Amino acid sequence: MAVELDWSNWPGFTSRLMAEFEAYPWPGNVRELRNVVERAVYRAEDPERPIDEVQFDPFQSPWASAEVPAPVHQATAAAGDAGTPPPQSVIPLVGAVTNDFRAAVADYERALLEDAMARNRFNQRATAAALGLSYDQLRHALKRHRLQDTAA
Repeated sequence: MAVELDWSNWPGFTSRLMAEFEAYPWPGNVRELRNVVERAVYRAEDPERPIDEVQFDPFQSPWASAEVPAPVHQATAAAGDAGTPPPQSVIPLVGAVTNDFRAAVADYERALLEDAMARNRFNQRATAAALGLSYDQLRHALKRHRLQDTAA
C-alpha cells in the first residue's frame, strides 16, 4: 500500500503496534490482516512517521454502547443456567406444518414480541435491549404487529 501511495521512505509500524498485530487472533486470517494493514496505511496522515494505531474492526462504532447483551440460546435459558432466569414461555421454533411461510414468520415474531414485553413488564427500552434491537426498531415491530396498545 505504501508503494501504491508512492511513499518511498515510509518507516512502517511502531513496535507497540507490531506486538498488537502478533497478539490479535485474526479470525479472518490473511485477508483480514491485509485489509487492516492497507486501511492503516491509507489513513496515515504522515508518510514519514511510523503508524502507531489501527482499527481492527472497520464496522466498530465509537457510538455503540460498551455493554451489548449476549444472545442466550433457548435451550440454555430453558435449562436455567446460573444468572439466566428461565423464560416464562418457550416458543417452539418448529412444529406445525404451514402453507403460508410469511404468516408463520409474522406469528412467530409477534409471539416473541409479546413474550419479551411481558418478561420486561412492558418496558419498551428494556424489551428492546433484551431483544438486541434499538428502541425505534422495537417501536416499528410493535406497530407492524399492532401491539402498541399493550406497550403503552
